[in-house]
Amino acid sequence: MIRVPSVPIPASFGSLRSGSLADHYNSQIPTRLYCLRQQSRKTMLGFRQFLTSFSNIRNGSGKLLPFVSLSQHRLNSILTEDPKLHDFLDYLEQLKNYERIGVPKDAGTDSDDGFDLGRMRRLLQRLGNPHSRFKAVHVAGTKGKGSTAAFLSNILREEGYLVGCYTSPHLLTIRERISLGRSGAPVSVELLRNLFYHIKGSLDLSIEMEGGALTHFEVFTALAFALFSQQGIDVAVIEAGLGGARDATNVLCSTGLAASVITSIGEEHLSALGGSLESIAMAKSGIIKTGRPVVIGGPLQPHIEHIIRSKASSLNSPVLSACDAGIKSITRFFGREEETPYQCCEIHINIQEDIPLFLDLPDVKLRMLGKHQLQNAVTATCAALCLRNEGWRISDVSIQAGLEKTFLPGRGQYLTKKEAETLGLPGVSIVVDGAHTEASAKGLIEIIKMESPDGPLALVVSMASDKDHMAFAMQLLTGRTPNVVILTETSIAGSRFRTVSASNLKEVWFRAATNLGINVLDLGTINQWKTDGFPNVFSGQMKTNHSQVLLIALPNALVGDSMQVADELLRYRTGQKPHLIAVTGSLHIVSSVLLAVS
Repeated sequence: MIRVPSVPIPASFGSLRSGSLADHYNSQIPTRLYCLRQQSRKTMLGFRQFLTSFSNIRNGSGKLLPFVSLSQHRLNSILTEDPKLHDFLDYLEQLKNYERIGVPKDAGTDSDDGFDLGRMRRLLQRLGNPHSRFKAVHVAGTKGKGSTAAFLSNILREEGYLVGCYTSPHLLTIRERISLGRSGAPVSVELLRNLFYHIKGSLDLSIEMEGGALTHFEVFTALAFALFSQQGIDVAVIEAGLGGARDATNVLCSTGLAASVITSIGEEHLSALGGSLESIAMAKSGIIKTGRPVVIGGPLQPHIEHIIRSKASSLNSPVLSACDAGIKSITRFFGREEETPYQCCEIHINIQEDIPLFLDLPDVKLRMLGKHQLQNAVTATCAALCLRNEGWRISDVSIQAGLEKTFLPGRGQYLTKKEAETLGLPGVSIVVDGAHTEASAKGLIEIIKMESPDGPLALVVSMASDKDHMAFAMQLLTGRTPNVVILTETSIAGSRFRTVSASNLKEVWFRAATNLGINVLDLGTINQWKTDGFPNVFSGQMKTNHSQVLLIALPNALVGDSMQVADELLRYRTGQKPHLIAVTGSLHIVSSVLLAVS
């Protein structure tokens, strides 16, 4: 492990902090390590200038608002949302947003400290209880719930059902959280805007009556339910936001619930969900309703699965595990159709106990990559078969077509050649994935190994402060040791309140590498990013040992800048070999990449 004390660097080259490698600076003519390609300069600098060029912006009433008074969240929405939605988004902006500020301790537990579902029920009552007018499948879980909801929604759409799907968070537009109809497209601007104005009076009254306690998530969830009711959907697939028992989505009663799905149980949001794996399992099992079937994704630890089964048993709810011995699923090979990667899989289900089910799919091409996504597909398939067992019309053909149709941006997504060129990285393979837990890091490594089992690899990472950074780093370092790791910062729901600092994250990765016996070279932290110059002050040390993993923190760089640095460092260390850059740590950094190429 090598760290070199910082030395003075001219201000024009940026400000380097402790751990900087600059000891060869005075003996060498500074040359550019980081050379922005002209196309990338136009894209990234133009984007930055666009953000900073406004002197003022008008709100819905025509009043001038100082640009600096707008949150980064609203700045992003100005760029990505239709102007017709700005009044609606300004309205939501006034509400408490726990995605931005973090969830209070024990807020997701079924206790006195948990969220008050009473105010959600009162809000829905003022809206005419729209959630009572459609059947629903409720999906909870630490990981995989969004993908499982997408798989199941597409299966039902392929069968011809009018489906509403509600998920969170979103990447580019809030409309992504609600998909409607047989196409699965995000809700239209007109539908969302018109419904907002239609129910705004009821929302105003509810907010006033609740003393301003209603949250961003509660109001948007209520709006989604109202939209599903208005559009006369056949079934809704609803993803829980946090936990289950006290989540705003958990207002569905047993008569309206078709099935519950619990995809996985992991140590995420520990503080909000009671502090242990057991308390998390109890919180998520809160979505189970009397007499309604429960599908467990898994695999789960035996005592954790016992908690869920015990809750189901107490409510006379039949349970099906997607890890049952009668279920076999394998990935046969990884392939591509033009620029679209896929994994060719087999899914065989033959269950005689609990809920008898049978299905044989010997050749399924999943666009969602990795063993974890195959497991999510199996979980969704089990849920579909449960519905078929309950009398729903769902064919094997629809199940396969729905699985193969499903694709979610930002989950193991390989950018196209054109998108890589837009970022100024022609010829570079780029994968973006919102992984932020130890389990999802493992899934990402599997995806990387599919495409690039042994070539040069760089990671660009930004994370929320409430994640297990050490476990995430350890998993990525052991699964497929990278050549370069860039630690950076990205806003979460428009704020950096929950973002861990790049320098702190770098320290975690340094400790993780040390613990694993990996030779790492700490290049320090650059606080002031300059896109017109990144001097080659590191060359002398980097030449000493090409097996070292390079670490550098770039707290103020755009994600595109960070990717450019990763590319240049890889080229310097490995020559012109084809290489892969993986951007990960949260869906928020993924969103930044997708915004840059959109």
